[in-house]
Amino acid sequence: MSADDDRDPLFRYDDPVFADERLLEITHLPGPDRIVGRDEQMQRVADALNPAIFGSEPNHLFIFGKTGTGKSLISRSITQRVISEAQRDDITVKYAFIDCGEQNTEASIVKTIAQIVNEPDRSGISVPDRGLGTGDYYKRLWQAIDHCTDVTIVILDEIDMLEDDEVLRKLSRAGENRRISDSSIGIIGISNKIDFPDHLSERVKSSLSRDELVFSPYDANQLVEILEKRRDAFHDGVLSDDVIPLTAALAAQEHGDARKAIDILRNAGRIAKKQNATRVTADHVRDAKEKTEADRFNELIEGSPQQAKAILYSLTLLTENSTEKEFPTKIIYNQYKEVARQLDFDVLSERRVQEILQEQNFLNVIQSEREGRGRGRGAHAKHRLLENPSIVKKVLLRDSRLAVLEDDGGEAT
Repeated sequence: MSADDDRDPLFRYDDPVFADERLLEITHLPGPDRIVGRDEQMQRVADALNPAIFGSEPNHLFIFGKTGTGKSLISRSITQRVISEAQRDDITVKYAFIDCGEQNTEASIVKTIAQIVNEPDRSGISVPDRGLGTGDYYKRLWQAIDHCTDVTIVILDEIDMLEDDEVLRKLSRAGENRRISDSSIGIIGISNKIDFPDHLSERVKSSLSRDELVFSPYDANQLVEILEKRRDAFHDGVLSDDVIPLTAALAAQEHGDARKAIDILRNAGRIAKKQNATRVTADHVRDAKEKTEADRFNELIEGSPQQAKAILYSLTLLTENSTEKEFPTKIIYNQYKEVARQLDFDVLSERRVQEILQEQNFLNVIQSEREGRGRGRGAHAKHRLLENPSIVKKVLLRDSRLAVLEDDGGEAT
């Protein structure tokens, strides 16, 4: 009896579609030969970090660009190359990658950096998950950095989600304020909001000297090249000839989002495998686009209060039933009152609905802009969906509390 005969028959032990699906994971960091269309940006990031190779303080850098333009990928890739080059001269460079969408408080960021950098045998300290105040976490961070690294690079992804920017001031001035003496810190801040620096506190603006870099969207040809570099995620001959061009074209419509293109390609493969298909086709790509958009929107609103979902549903109804794409708060509020009545929700005040709409704007679920009414008449906010309304509705109706709305025909008031 062969070893394969002993395997549990409930599971599959071959994959007819993927040769290495990990190449299509968002967390996968490709080699330099797989990075496309970002030579200039790679050089700019390398120039900022170059001093770290010699144990000196890197230049702080803010990077801006829409989702899926390679900001995080390039930052991580160049940082890894800096670490490798520094090792040649016995310089220890470490980096901490922080997603500020998940960790946005000063204490959580400082704690996480300290835990990543720290080596208890060298520093003589531990960094517990809880039980310390922010000041104590800072003390342990400075000790860990001084004892365990020559240079620490802190990458703050979605930096605009920070609850308090004081952490930027303290990290950037740690050497100047003699918090650390044998090491240095470099900061890379990543955001899709190019006006983010305008909202920094005056203390941070005056203390955080930095370079700035903007990543432009990928065009369709660049997206094709990016996807071709991931073709070996699939077995030979599995992708039909039109799969990669179609995937690139669909993603190019959405401001050249490479992350979305890769997501669509991976989902197309998964759909084909689920259907026991021997090839991934254009039909799988189209189905994958819808799934990818729904999954992304679901991530954005996951954990949102049901009242916020009811307000989003109201905006969705208005968008579906009108040639307009933007709506004033007052119009959305009138629609929301009807939706709340159908759901038997308490009706929030118009002011509270306005606040929730602004929160959704901050989270990039919708886009809100203030518009003047004319001289002496003030201004009002207009709001629009950033996702296809059919996708938004589909995701919102997954909530069992809102599912009753599916039977009501979705008429706007």
